[in-house]
Amino acid sequence: MRLPVSWLREYVDAPTDPAELERALVRVGLEVEEIVDLGSAVTGSLVVGRVSAVEELTGFKKPIRYCLVDVGRANGTGAPQEIVCGARNFGEGDLVVVILPGGELPGGFGIGERRTYGRMSRGMICSGRELGISDDHDGIMVLPPGAGEPGADARGLVGLDEVVVEVNVTPDRGYCFSVRGIARELAASLGLPFRDPAAAAALTGTPTPAYPARVADPSACDRFAAVAVRGLDPAAPSPAWLARRLTQAGMRPICLPVDVTNYVMLELGQPMHAFDLAALRGGLVIRRADPGEKLTTLDGAVRGLHPEDVVIADDSGVVSLAAVMGGASTEVSGTTTDLLLEAAHWDPVTVARTARRHKLPSEASRRYERGVDPTLPGVALRRAGELLAAHGGGAVGADVLDIDTVPPREPVLLPVDLPARTTGVPYPADRVRALLTLVGCAVAPAAGPESGPDARWEVLPPAWRPDLRDPADLVEEVARLDGYDRIPSVLPIAPPGRGLTDAQRRRRDVARALAEGGASETLSFPFLDPGVWDALGVPADDPRRAMLRLANPMSDVAPALRTRLLPGLLAAVRRNVGRGHRDVALYELGLVFGPPPAAGVPPPLRVDDRPAAADLAAADRFLPAQPQHVAVVLAGDVAPAGWWGAGRPASWADAAAAARTVLAAAGVPAARTALRQAEFAPWHPGRCAEVLVDGEVVGHAGELHPAACAALEVPARTCAAELNLDRLPLPGVVLAPRLSGFPPALIDVALVVAEETPAGAVHAALTAGAGKLLESIRLFDVYRGDAQLGAGRKSLAYKLTFRAADRTLTAEEAVAARDAAVAEAAARTGATLRGA
Repeated sequence: MRLPVSWLREYVDAPTDPAELERALVRVGLEVEEIVDLGSAVTGSLVVGRVSAVEELTGFKKPIRYCLVDVGRANGTGAPQEIVCGARNFGEGDLVVVILPGGELPGGFGIGERRTYGRMSRGMICSGRELGISDDHDGIMVLPPGAGEPGADARGLVGLDEVVVEVNVTPDRGYCFSVRGIARELAASLGLPFRDPAAAAALTGTPTPAYPARVADPSACDRFAAVAVRGLDPAAPSPAWLARRLTQAGMRPICLPVDVTNYVMLELGQPMHAFDLAALRGGLVIRRADPGEKLTTLDGAVRGLHPEDVVIADDSGVVSLAAVMGGASTEVSGTTTDLLLEAAHWDPVTVARTARRHKLPSEASRRYERGVDPTLPGVALRRAGELLAAHGGGAVGADVLDIDTVPPREPVLLPVDLPARTTGVPYPADRVRALLTLVGCAVAPAAGPESGPDARWEVLPPAWRPDLRDPADLVEEVARLDGYDRIPSVLPIAPPGRGLTDAQRRRRDVARALAEGGASETLSFPFLDPGVWDALGVPADDPRRAMLRLANPMSDVAPALRTRLLPGLLAAVRRNVGRGHRDVALYELGLVFGPPPAAGVPPPLRVDDRPAAADLAAADRFLPAQPQHVAVVLAGDVAPAGWWGAGRPASWADAAAAARTVLAAAGVPAARTALRQAEFAPWHPGRCAEVLVDGEVVGHAGELHPAACAALEVPARTCAAELNLDRLPLPGVVLAPRLSGFPPALIDVALVVAEETPAGAVHAALTAGAGKLLESIRLFDVYRGDAQLGAGRKSLAYKLTFRAADRTLTAEEAVAARDAAVAEAAARTGATLRGA
């Protein structure tokens, strides 16, 4: 919200010192973007000039005009000033703003004398944008007749003697999108009287309405008011002071009716719209749009309407996209003499959705979607009618339309000691009452004790504060107005314990292990396009497709919550590869979301205190399952090539190794884990392993299917693993290992098994058969050869390490343990010793 301080001072005696003004606004929680002294931005002679002659120069790529401008004695000679200008919105006799040589415009743009387009140019005729007072650069500023004599200082005429403050209004403070709202906050901050511009009497409805209308959907519009203004002079210009204030507020003056409605919106916070009364056909209806309806809005665009859009229609069809933008068919034009002024109160959610759906943010929608005071329409109509009558010669009609179905405000029950208990500041009860009254609330004792811990107040928030709904909102207002700086900063005492839960410690250990293995952590948005499962080749009945759709997604492209991490991680791989990173190793830990376990609407939960256990349990039934997953994706080389030799591309074995790294970091003993060949999209059927813990599948690892890689535009033979961390058992108390000082016995065995026998099954059999003397086992070679082993056979060579804690093993003991291990492998898998 941008506004001149002089406008603000009409309603509160605001300080003139910019630093003091900024401190006062920040004290009540308003973010000050900047305070600009417009006069200091332009130096040198800025004067009024009268255009004496205009010569059109030809032969150039764009229109150029050579002008003689009377600037009085400001140039020291009294002779007409020669100026070359490209603007065409002025003519001979017009008063313009001229900066003479030696001056400087905002941005350090110095003005001098130079020859251009074959003529001398001494100075510049200025636009509002060049002067830094508006964004309007369509043409130069033309002053109204009689604004000043040539040569007079122009700073006061264009508002360059003004200080402008710009405030960043947060979404919950919509009432500050007005001079009225900011002046009220400033008065509260400084303890000064506030002169409310809305205190004037409002227009009230009459038995005969100003124009026939009905509201078909009161849930979208609970108040609709209108009044007619007839006999307006269509050529009447906006007064200079009004146009100047609009310009300083960042709005472009257009014509008197539009400027007046914009001015009242900035002053009171109530958006308005002016219809050309002669263009309306039949009575007005406020309703939802019908399927297939279209509207040409004021910007000239033809917009297809959505059934949720609220519109204003007459017998000819839709004439306005309510609360967002009017229609071109009833636009005020240069021949309009009769107006219908409209001010209403619209549903904020509906307005916000309409503005976003049509990508049409406007000053009106920006205010309506944050909440507008429903008591303002009558005040705004009176104010706008008076301005039009005073400056346009119109007559305000005696009949007023006012359809008012605004529900009564509900009081909020506030425990008297809640502000003190929440903030830690001992607010006296009288102080709390005074601060809430300052906000505009009506405070009265509630039924029950008048003092003590059970004392409560009934607090009725003002109409302009729709954000005050709960006791917590009122506590925030007390803290804000009393000063956030008075709330002490106290470091909480850490509770006794380890600091991290077992699950938190497991997540950190897994992340650290993957990072130490060379992977980089990434975070993806938890939103997915359901069509990604088609690209990945996931069957139609797969539970991963049961995604929870968002009612108001951040993007229409990704409207559902993810059920797996892998799609988002593959998108990150695609972006990295697209930016030149050929070798990628990424991992992510995060929540995935299942479908909601219960249908219906969850029960409302209280916010003034902790909800009851039964209420929390009932609400939890509507929450989807949210298990913690970890995923790893490898593309390109895992070992780079160089002078030392060739590189090694990532393979399914690296994905399987990453899965084993996760299991080891999570504290799952190797004896309880296994990898088993499986078929599971989007992995390659012949290069996919399911990861098991205690016989239960907890994830998958391997090489992705070529079709999935092509569909998601990731490198061929990309490998990945994804595990459900919540399915892994939490590690118990870890006992320090007992280290033996006795030497180990190292024995290698090579076993021949059928080609389809998993190495993991052989590993498990050897481990079970070797007994307690086995310290470690490692597969170090796999050999195939039809001539040596026979068709369909393979050799698995293992290195077995035996050690006793209390003695040196004898050769006989080590061989006996090895033989027991081989015997168990033979019994389970049919293995035979190679060469036996």
